Amino acid sequence: MPANKIKLEICGSSYVIATTDTEEYVLSLAEKLDADMSQMMVNNPTASVATAAVITALGYLDELKKSTSGADNMRAQIKDYLEDAAKAKLAAEEARREGERLRRELGYLKEQK
Repeated sequence: MPANKIKLEICGSSYVIATTDTEEYVLSLAEKLDADMSQMMVNNPTASVATAAVITALGYLDELKKSTSGADNMRAQIKDYLEDAAKAKLAAEEARREGERLRRELGYLKEQK
């Protein structure tokens, strides 16, 4: 897939990037970044654009790390649930076979009387 060149405007500066993502997606990312950095600069009037970028990036990395950790925990839980389900299925199959065996034995004992 060929790369798209997309012009972005973030905190008054223009950037052109090449990406295989859609223009709509990349523009939505740029809009969020611009809004977050602008808000940080409003909240901290002495902050430079570079400072706003670094602090915003740290916030995004924090979100990413927590999301990744949460996803890893969920995958581990799902794996445990699948293992438990497989064990329960085996136990149910063993119980079914034992029930069949007992029914056959009962039938045999009834025939003997």
